[in-house]
Amino acid sequence: MQVTAKIGILFDLDGVLIDSENGYSEIWKKINKDFPTGIDNLEVIIKGCTLEKILSDYFPAKDMSEKVTKRLYDLEAQMHYDYKPGAKELLRQLSESGIPKVLVTSSNADKMRHLFNELPELEECFDHIITANLIKRSKPDPEGYLLGASKINLNAARCVVFEDSLQGVKAGRNAGAFVIGVAGTLPASTLQPYSDLVINSLTEINLNQLIERVLENEK
Repeated sequence: MQVTAKIGILFDLDGVLIDSENGYSEIWKKINKDFPTGIDNLEVIIKGCTLEKILSDYFPAKDMSEKVTKRLYDLEAQMHYDYKPGAKELLRQLSESGIPKVLVTSSNADKMRHLFNELPELEECFDHIITANLIKRSKPDPEGYLLGASKINLNAARCVVFEDSLQGVKAGRNAGAFVIGVAGTLPASTLQPYSDLVINSLTEINLNQLIERVLENEK
């Protein structure tokens, strides 16, 4: 199937392509227990945020930031990653269709090295990869998605953003993209106000129908 429509796909990583959100929730629960912030459900509040923003907002003291970062990296090193249902198939379809795709993640370079050691083929799936190291402002700021769109020479209105976090769907909406909320990390009702479409799984995506909707949405 060769599709010539000029659109681009901008993917979040955790909870969209990779089944890791439950693991990260447990990690941040442990960190919040070891280094109490006094904030309930911190692991939910910070979803979609860069580590820099998390540290700045909740662990601003330098010595505390260093301890939290070390604890995070130690726990991350024990994580194992796998694909979400439909992720590999959708990535394959996009490659076969010649549709450019960019990974836009709040993860930093250290986490990505660990991920690509476990899933080396994933790195080759994208035309560009935008990590937290390449942006100054965390989601819901649209900087990451605007940068991703520019990397494939497209206006964000011609791009589809796949996101599972509240900060993420807001970032996609703020960028002016067509936003698909992927329920699971959060309920569909939470994502709906900031999404053009909400799905439960990437297996629900019909690529040709999606292209039609994006192009129609731009008019």
